[in-house]
Amino acid sequence: MSSERNKQNIYLVGLMGAGKTTIGKALAKRLGYVFVDSDHEIEARTGVKLPTIFEIEGEDGFRRREAQVIADMTTLAHHVVATGGGAVLKSENRENLRGSGIVVYLDVPLFTLFERTRHDKNRPLLQVSDPLRKMQELHAQRDPLYRSIADLVVSGSRITVQTVLPLLKKEIGEPWIL
Repeated sequence: MSSERNKQNIYLVGLMGAGKTTIGKALAKRLGYVFVDSDHEIEARTGVKLPTIFEIEGEDGFRRREAQVIADMTTLAHHVVATGGGAVLKSENRENLRGSGIVVYLDVPLFTLFERTRHDKNRPLLQVSDPLRKMQELHAQRDPLYRSIADLVVSGSRITVQTVLPLLKKEIGEPWIL
């Protein structure tokens, strides 16, 4: 793996509720990197919460904003970025993520994801009559996309930074000291 790639970012991908933000914050702290949650960055730039963006602009409008944030993040170095669950839907996002850092897919069992997210009103895509079915549809659609760009797939219902670090160290190698 080239040393240039080692100087870039770590991107966490996976469905909502996978723990991207929690793992990302801990990972950034351990590495001395800056942590960014792409959804929080969109909210900071627009001054409104995600459900409001979805309500006003629809999912297409949100995805355009998300693509811009991801494009901006991929120009930086030494960041751990927790992407939104649907960031992989746009091919340009997949190319940007894959081309500028290490992509880690947090592959959490569907029922665990559902349990973590089912009461969260800030998840616009789950505000439907059957959120479990919606989660199943999202998984079927997105899992192959996550896998297509992942340098590392971490599976399980209890993924922690202690689980990710040794796998990441093996993937990245030196000069990072994890």
